[in-house]
Amino acid sequence: ASLYAAWLALRAAGEAYGLTLFGARAVESMRMEKGYLHWKADILTEFDPFETGLDRFATLDKGDFVGRAALAERPLPSKHLVTLALDSEEATAHGGASVMHENRVVGTVTSGAYGHRIGRNLAYAFVEAGLQADLTVDVLGIRVAATVVQNPLYDPEMTLVRS
Repeated sequence: ASLYAAWLALRAAGEAYGLTLFGARAVESMRMEKGYLHWKADILTEFDPFETGLDRFATLDKGDFVGRAALAERPLPSKHLVTLALDSEEATAHGGASVMHENRVVGTVTSGAYGHRIGRNLAYAFVEAGLQADLTVDVLGIRVAATVVQNPLYDPEMTLVRS
């Protein structure tokens, strides 16, 4: 009963600000546009912070942390997490879908969603380091052209988050 009371209080407090209900797919769309990674989908234990683009949290020359020695001794990353814009309005990429370069699998999609605010079909994927062009993604059995884009696509200066 107390959880329901909290929900009612939040709804009532938000009325003055136009707060409305929204669903999980809306949250997924917004996080993809904003560049927010999802634990267990985009942030995986199989990839280190340098491959995932989280190296700002694992600065090797500042202090000690669990795993520092292993990171310092690792070879150069062979894969990198990238944001892809797909040339399709038909369907989104799904986690586990193949990323291809010519006729070779070069990566795997971790997340995909349509970004409604920016009007683009997005996917996060781990791809071979250095590959930026001529990529396609398997979307429901169809190879769809994909372009590596900078993240975040929505509010890149973070002005809305800070306002």
